[in-house]
Amino acid sequence: MKTISLTYPLPRDLQPDPCAIALGYFDGVHIGHRRVIQKAIDTAKANGWKSAVMTFDPHPREVLGQTGYSQYLTPLADKLEQLEKMGVDLTYVIRFDIAFAAVYPEDFIAECLLPLNCRHVVVGFDYTFGYRGMGTAQTLLAASEGRYGVDIIGPVNRLGEKVSSTIIREYLHHGDVEQTRLLLGRPYKIRGVVVHGDKRGRTIGFPTANVRVSRPYLIGKNGVYGVRFSVDGQSHRGVMNVGIKPTFELEKKEKSLEVHIFDFQGDLYGKEVEVEFLFFIRDEQKFSGVDALIAQIREDVEYAKRKFAEANV
Repeated sequence: MKTISLTYPLPRDLQPDPCAIALGYFDGVHIGHRRVIQKAIDTAKANGWKSAVMTFDPHPREVLGQTGYSQYLTPLADKLEQLEKMGVDLTYVIRFDIAFAAVYPEDFIAECLLPLNCRHVVVGFDYTFGYRGMGTAQTLLAASEGRYGVDIIGPVNRLGEKVSSTIIREYLHHGDVEQTRLLLGRPYKIRGVVVHGDKRGRTIGFPTANVRVSRPYLIGKNGVYGVRFSVDGQSHRGVMNVGIKPTFELEKKEKSLEVHIFDFQGDLYGKEVEVEFLFFIRDEQKFSGVDALIAQIREDVEYAKRKFAEANV
């Protein structure tokens, strides 16, 4: 997949191949997003065009000062990886800034869509664009004038509710990573680097890998999770504590992510790793002492091993 970064106004010397393009921010690249993107891929293949995605960076809501959007389900690099896995030929990443936010819908079509040689446009039913979101899917259709085709994809529902990035964020905030997995179509995953921590885990019989995230991921509810930990092309099962370690810490600080990996020996410091959230075990809590903590961790590990065996994940 080829990725092209653009700023508004677009360069005048673009000479792109004809394409069918999916428009959207696509945070998470969840099962609803995938239906939109797949339609663009299928249309492109049927007509001998390139399949394309137009997305934006950073999130428009972050630029416009709305809270809660400085962290992402899929930071840009992760989103591009998912699009490549789907078989997208070309992704345009447009820098979203105040100037771009002020572009009116008709100007977006004339100055951003048509110069990219878009022969067909695919959007979700609730897609909005242009100044204050004045443009809608119907705007694209009404303004096409035979210059491009339009497909408007209806909502994707799962268990009676519309799949959306907002709903997935809510599930993560409540620790419901199993429901998150259903809506994403894959486990929620973060990437990071193993760094030195306080090394307290090894003193109580449960050594941990302290993971520092390398991208602005949304980290959900504090607590203990069953996880899949991948490093050097190998996957391992484990439990991860997300939180502030209240039994030891005297004052609140930044969240830490510490993974106890089952049956693992080796030096992980400095290595890039992936952690997939598979199931929630319990809330983070403060214990009366180290012995109580050790007993609870032992229970957590045994519970996780049973759950892994039952679910075969």
